[in-house]
Amino acid sequence: MGNSPEGTAVQKDRSQERQKQMIADHFTRLSKAEDLGEKCVYTFVPGNLTELLLSFDIAPVLPEINALQSGMRGKSREYISTAEKLGHSEDVCTYVKCDLGMMKSGNVGPTGERLPPPGLLLLSYTGCFTFLKWFEILKQEYDCPVSMLHVPYQGEGRVTDSMREYVVKQLKEKVIPSLEKLTGKAYDEDRLKELLARSARAEDDLVHVLESAKHRPSPIDAYFGGVYYIGPIFTAFRGTEDAVEYYKELRSEVDERVRLGKGPVTPDGELDKERFRIVVEGPPNWTHFREFWKMFSDEGAVVVASTYTKVGGVYDYGFRHDPDRPLESLAEYCMGCYTNLNIPSRIQMLNRYMKEYEADGLLINSVKSCNSFSAGQLLILREVEKATGRPGGFVESDLVDPRYFSAANIKNRLESYFQMIEQKRGGGA
Repeated sequence: MGNSPEGTAVQKDRSQERQKQMIADHFTRLSKAEDLGEKCVYTFVPGNLTELLLSFDIAPVLPEINALQSGMRGKSREYISTAEKLGHSEDVCTYVKCDLGMMKSGNVGPTGERLPPPGLLLLSYTGCFTFLKWFEILKQEYDCPVSMLHVPYQGEGRVTDSMREYVVKQLKEKVIPSLEKLTGKAYDEDRLKELLARSARAEDDLVHVLESAKHRPSPIDAYFGGVYYIGPIFTAFRGTEDAVEYYKELRSEVDERVRLGKGPVTPDGELDKERFRIVVEGPPNWTHFREFWKMFSDEGAVVVASTYTKVGGVYDYGFRHDPDRPLESLAEYCMGCYTNLNIPSRIQMLNRYMKEYEADGLLINSVKSCNSFSAGQLLILREVEKATGRPGGFVESDLVDPRYFSAANIKNRLESYFQMIEQKRGGGA
């Protein structure tokens, strides 16, 4: 979802360049919001209510995106240090510390433009308790209201009617009134339906792109390249014509790569030969994103499916935003994000990806400060190995704290893991 942290040019295809410009334009819009009288709401990626916000002409500000963009642009170390000097523990989520450090440093966003203060803190809790504390801290800094949408956890592995009704009731009685009060505008369901219809169109194309990795060779990398693909739909663009056009172009681009039998575009150009097909569990490391990706591409390893690209919606399981059921659809979306799934559901998903994408193995990138992902990962690894007979690998890093990226250690582990895969399949390349 951004630039190379090392400052070197990364080769991008057209869609990646377009995504980069969309994100940059959004930060520019945010920098002008106060002068233009535009209302802004701070919210989170998993289970966000982008279409509902846009129906009120509200600009979304997403703290996680600010943090990861800061990490990719080499700014997170300073921000994290600032937060720790203020008393925040080393064990606190580094997204939180990066965001707080940025705020205490003038709230200048990753593109160098100042971010506006929130008119509302909209907390849609989806599987991460850290969100609660994060906004509790922000509430101490900003003189604005908080609206919380409590999203039931899928403890039993499914969404029930009562869970759906519970979320819809909150939308009607808590969230929508708070947006009406902020903007002075009445809820417009017809406009929301139009936005949801656009979302569904974009979601169809995104799933087509992600499932293109079932081809050999895969035309995409569904983890490193995937973070570009999910950027618009997981952030401020879902429901917009920009998103529809972006995913239409992306789909056409990927279909052409399939037709030509091409592999994915990597930081060093097109991958000539696909040697390993990997499924990855866990978020990427943002401070050394290009270096991390290159460790895979240098070995001919392509990530054909990943769980991180489902953190803002599990669309390949059939969910689409439904304009005929607007609030119910938003409720189902919130409850269906990856971090709101229980461990057995995550294992089931990974087993399915291993089989459908004909993967050679499962690799976990365990992120030090992200309990939403890290909890249960060793169990997940063992269960997927047992169910599929394919080898698992395990590396450790962090989201945006460069102190926890040991390049030599990760490279050694990856090389050993790919050697193990080769040996397991009889030494074939």
